[in-house]
Amino acid sequence: MKSLYTSLFFLGVLSLASCGNASEEKNIDNTSAVPVTVSSVAAENNSPFLTASGKIEAANSATLSTRMMGFVDKVHVNVGDKVAKGQLLVSINNSDLSAKQAQTSAGITEAQAAFNNAEKDYQRFQNLFAENSASQKELDDQRARYEMAKARLEGAKQMKNEVQSQFAYVNLRAPFSGVVTNKFIEAGDMANPGVPLISVEGPGNFEVTASVPESEISKIKSGSDVQVIVKSSDKILPGTVTEVSTSAKNTGGQYLVKVVLDKTDADILSGMYATVQFPIEKKTDVTTVMVPKEALVKRGQLTGIYTVSQSNTALLRWLRLGRTFGDNVEVLSGLAADENYIISSEGKLFNGAKVTIKQ
Repeated sequence: MKSLYTSLFFLGVLSLASCGNASEEKNIDNTSAVPVTVSSVAAENNSPFLTASGKIEAANSATLSTRMMGFVDKVHVNVGDKVAKGQLLVSINNSDLSAKQAQTSAGITEAQAAFNNAEKDYQRFQNLFAENSASQKELDDQRARYEMAKARLEGAKQMKNEVQSQFAYVNLRAPFSGVVTNKFIEAGDMANPGVPLISVEGPGNFEVTASVPESEISKIKSGSDVQVIVKSSDKILPGTVTEVSTSAKNTGGQYLVKVVLDKTDADILSGMYATVQFPIEKKTDVTTVMVPKEALVKRGQLTGIYTVSQSNTALLRWLRLGRTFGDNVEVLSGLAADENYIISSEGKLFNGAKVTIKQ
C-alpha cells in the first residue's frame, strides 16, 4: 500500500512539472519579435579627413608677472571678473621705488641748478671773448663746464624715467579688455620676478593648436578651411589654418598647426579638447570600420551597438571607438567589417530580445 502511495506522488510531481514546462513554452512562443532595420558595416580603405587633436585657447591671452620683488598689497580682481584695458589688477608694495623717485627728483633739481649756472657763465664768457676780455682757454673751459652740466641734467632725467618705468611692474594693469581666468597670488604673498601672478584672456576669439605628424605636415597649407569638433559638446565649428610650423625640434617630432575659429555663439571655453579635420584624403592599407552615431547605445561610460545573432535575437556588442567623421564614428574594435548591426527598431530592445528583420 505504501509503494502505491509513493508511485502516485511521483506521478503527480511529474504532471505538475510537465504543466509548468508547457506553460513556459507557451509564454516564450507568445513573445512577439521586435521589427528592426539593419545595416551592414561600412568598410573604407581611405579616410575623408586627416585628423589631429588639439586644445582650444583664447586668441588674446596673457599671464602677467613682475620683475620686482615685494609683498602684494592688494589684488583688485577675482577670477571671472571682466576687466577693461589699463585697469589696475595687482598692487605690489613700492616704498623703495617711492624713495628712489624722491631721490631722482632731488637729483634733477640739483642738476638743473648747476646747468643754469653753467649756462649763464658760458654766455658771459662768450660776450667777454667777443670784446677780447677773455682768452680762448677760458671760453673753452666754460663751454666744457656747460656741456658737463647739461649731460648731468639729462642723466638725472633719464634716471627718473627708469624709476617711472619700474612702477609698471608694481602696478600690474590689464593689457587688453577681457576676463580674469586665473589668480596665482593673494594679498600679503611675496611676489618674485618672473613668477605668474594673474592671467587674462580676451573673450570671443579662439584658436586651436593641433599636433600633426611629420608624414602629413607637408599636405597642410596655410589659409585652408577646416572643421573643428569640440569633444565635450560634439559641435562642429569652421576654422582657418593660420600658422604651420616648419620645425619639430622642441615638440617631440610633432609639428604644430594653429587654426583660428570663426566667430560663433557656441558655448566653448579655453582649455577644451578638440579634433581638427583637415580636408585631405589620407589613404591607408588598413580597413576602417564606420558606423553612424544614431546606432550607438550608451550605458554609463560604455558605448555599444546591437547586432543580430544567428538565432535572430538582439545582441549588445561593446565597442571601442576612434575618430569622428561627420555623422559617422570609427570603430577600432568590437565589430567586424562583415557584420550587420541594428540602426532602428519599432520596440524596446534588450540583450536577448527576439527580432525580425524588416525587408
